[in-house]
Amino acid sequence: MNPLQKTAAFTAALAAVFGAAYGIGAAVGPGSPPPRPAAAHGEGHSAESEPIHLTPAGLQVSEGGYTLDLATRTLPAGRAGTLRFTVRDAHGDPVTAYETEHTKKLHLILASRELTAFRHLHPTRAADGTWSAQVDLPAAGAYRVFADFRPAGAAEGLTLGSDLTVTGRYTAAAPPPPSATTSVDGYTVTLGGSLEAGEESDLTFTVRRAGEPVQSLQPYLGAYGHLVALRSGDLAYLHVHPHDEAEEGRTSGPYISFAATTPSAGTYRLFLDFKAGGTVHTAAFTVRAR
Repeated sequence: MNPLQKTAAFTAALAAVFGAAYGIGAAVGPGSPPPRPAAAHGEGHSAESEPIHLTPAGLQVSEGGYTLDLATRTLPAGRAGTLRFTVRDAHGDPVTAYETEHTKKLHLILASRELTAFRHLHPTRAADGTWSAQVDLPAAGAYRVFADFRPAGAAEGLTLGSDLTVTGRYTAAAPPPPSATTSVDGYTVTLGGSLEAGEESDLTFTVRRAGEPVQSLQPYLGAYGHLVALRSGDLAYLHVHPHDEAEEGRTSGPYISFAATTPSAGTYRLFLDFKAGGTVHTAAFTVRAR
């Protein structure tokens, strides 16, 4: 292979490690954690069929002819406010037709720059293409807004990002140190597996309550779990693959599994959404990739 071919191969490999958006996981019954699936990139996909992304997801306000146009640039800390935005096409016109992805037309993610605050919302769209969502953010500071969507007829989805300022008295914060266990709303969630830089890694989350495995995880947006993974520093999305999807009307647990590709060593923040007892809970982890 000549130098030019080597350079092209390296560029394609580097670009492929990032995808747009978050992952969906499958929960299984009690016993040992589920084995890794034979297809590393998800059933029916190969390395050749994976979409190529020239830049990490969520770092650009415009990509592929689409732009995230935030009408709301500031919100107050600790009070409910309305966030409004529009997705515009290459001509500047509002996009009004979207494909359904994970039972929704658009997923809205907000995260503080320190990665201590996180929201996963589903806004409503007006006839003119304006999206709006009620948002209550806990602390002042700089936030990143991510819109995850697929325009009607597009071959793949996009994750566009823009900045939001939350006003109020600012106090510097830092995410908790790395730990394999976290608690939320009376549930204890344990992370199995680790992130290896430059490789696909299997991650399995185990949900327990009062020390007992939770076998009644409920489907949420067509899955038993959703995982958003953000890189500390630039808040780039990791490429996260689901192991499977949920069967509507059927509960499962206690395991929820994903595969994540980490492009570099460093600190990452993982946000796992799962539904139990009729409520969606979010478990957060700080993880270092080696």
